[in-house]
Amino acid sequence: MSWRLAFSACGLVVSLGSGSSLANAAGATAVDALYQAHCAACHGETRFGGIGPALLPENLERLRKPEALKVISEGRVATQMPAFGDKLSTEEVAQLAELIYSKVTPAPVWDAAEIRGSQVVNADATNLPDKPGPGLKGADPLNLFIVVETGDHHVSVLDGDKLERLYRFPSRYALHGGPKFSPDGRFVYFASRDGWITKFDIYNLVVVAEIRAGLNTRNAAVSGDGKWVMVANYLPHSLVLLDAKDLSLVKIIPTLNAAGDKTSRVSAVYDAAPRKSFVAALKDVPEVWEISYDPDAEPVAEGLVHDFQYQEGHFTPGMFYPRRTLLKDYLDDFFFTQTYHEILGSSRSATKGQVIFLDGRKKIADLDLPGMPHLGSGITWQWTDPTGRERTVMASPNLNDGVVTVIDLKTYENIKEIKTLGPGFFLRSHENSRYAFTDSMMSKEHKNTLQVIDKQTLEVVAQIKAEPGQTLAHVEFTRDGRYALASLWELDGALVVIDAQTLKEVKRIPASKPVGKYNVWNKISRSEGTSH
Repeated sequence: MSWRLAFSACGLVVSLGSGSSLANAAGATAVDALYQAHCAACHGETRFGGIGPALLPENLERLRKPEALKVISEGRVATQMPAFGDKLSTEEVAQLAELIYSKVTPAPVWDAAEIRGSQVVNADATNLPDKPGPGLKGADPLNLFIVVETGDHHVSVLDGDKLERLYRFPSRYALHGGPKFSPDGRFVYFASRDGWITKFDIYNLVVVAEIRAGLNTRNAAVSGDGKWVMVANYLPHSLVLLDAKDLSLVKIIPTLNAAGDKTSRVSAVYDAAPRKSFVAALKDVPEVWEISYDPDAEPVAEGLVHDFQYQEGHFTPGMFYPRRTLLKDYLDDFFFTQTYHEILGSSRSATKGQVIFLDGRKKIADLDLPGMPHLGSGITWQWTDPTGRERTVMASPNLNDGVVTVIDLKTYENIKEIKTLGPGFFLRSHENSRYAFTDSMMSKEHKNTLQVIDKQTLEVVAQIKAEPGQTLAHVEFTRDGRYALASLWELDGALVVIDAQTLKEVKRIPASKPVGKYNVWNKISRSEGTSH
């Protein structure tokens, strides 16, 4: 069997010879036709991933076949996976499940040669002025919004003062909703589900460089010093380190467990700027990794050590080398405390979360979390309890239950579970606002409703509704907290601008399924009201 790789505007195109189990046209089998009709648009014609994850045995190790049958039939919460039970027979569902657990031959490969070969650099863009250009029309560069519109695969640059679109450009297919910014706010980095990393110069409104770091990518992070980009991959099982200047490949870090007998997808990677490190959670092995980008990082000891003080044993230079925290449970996502000494982690395989002390490399507490908390979307604020004592709290929406959980970050106890209309994905606020906004976008009946929580009374005090059947989600504030922008997740959707004090709608800015919008200042300043 022969195959070739080529690049299109949407990513990878794979041509397979006539011997493939996914052969096209006349040679297709019944199950191949089912897959192409119902699955290929999201998961790729060759099961290598797109909007949805790759459907390969390597990516499905924690999803057993009985659960896969259920997912195909009933859909999956907190994802765009729809239910096919009303379209497919029980036998057809079983055939699809059997197909996705079969191996693709030859196995997909995306290593250093392929990554380097995909790099594209706009040489002219590297010499552009390091000050806001005329395309921004005098807008405050720190009060801009970057808006990801997946309806027609575009990105918009929005003036946060005038609340007007300044620029719009085509993006890679299936961008991850959360782009990351350079520390000064000049550059924004996008990661697409099919592995493309794009660097965009906001000041000059131009793409600087692109590279394909994987076949199925989870997310990316930018270092606090602006020098590095770390990419978390589902396929291949790896972390990929890029030079932030031109996105050239620096290092591939295979995600092999401590025992050396199993590899893992990466659930998430985030920058811990005060620690000068990236922190990554592994989806298929119970480990958290910290990868330092500090040139003076302490050496990492693995294996037997006779003397730590004199480094008698197996020590490896600490920069860009994983320091492992071994756990008993998996982490799908996590949240940093304000000091960045601890992370609060959640797992979709359990109802309890865990608090991990990074310096000590151990779990120090359990979290009593109902349902499926989305800690990666958690926010913090200062809350005065009934006795007058001020506490720092963290609140998280829930992907499975209609509840927002509020946790004391000193004791890790649950302060309150705020009931909502249904499971939600996002929670957002601002230092200058008394309100936090959450959605119920996983609820069929209430996905059109935002709920407004008073951060002191910890009660839902208002609702903001779109039309029945529409989805209203993902709020982000302007730099000063005066306005909150919500996303109407429709092909002919909009950014709904809300006065953050009166909670009245101010205007709508048309957009094509704007899955997220991100304020430059709130992100680079690590605002307590938004995810980091």
